[in-house]
Amino acid sequence: MKAELTDNGFNELVTPEEVEKTLTGAGTTLVMINSVCGCSAGSARPGVLMAVNNTEKRPDNLTTSFAGFDVDAIKKIREHLLPYPPSSPAIALFKDGQLVHFIERHQIEGRPAQAIAHNLIAAFNTYC
Repeated sequence: MKAELTDNGFNELVTPEEVEKTLTGAGTTLVMINSVCGCSAGSARPGVLMAVNNTEKRPDNLTTSFAGFDVDAIKKIREHLLPYPPSSPAIALFKDGQLVHFIERHQIEGRPAQAIAHNLIAAFNTYC
């Protein structure tokens, strides 16, 4: 499940230091909080890949961290997602260190990958 993203150009965030450096930097950063949940992550990952591969505007940085495995990194990511509660899978877009778009698990559940992709492409067109 990690490879589905990392094989497609996503960099793993596995330490709090990597998270802090990446999320507070200039430009746009997409963070896919990955999970083993088949009902949601099974459409989230393909939706994210459809979005980044089918748009002219895309984030400068494509990243992922795996809830339940990259525990310290996820904890640091969630600090940047406040006031949103912990959610996985989830998809966040940051611009110049600020959270500008967030898709929580309940917005992913039961939705096809195409709907997730359309949501993200609209955010990319606005912020990237």
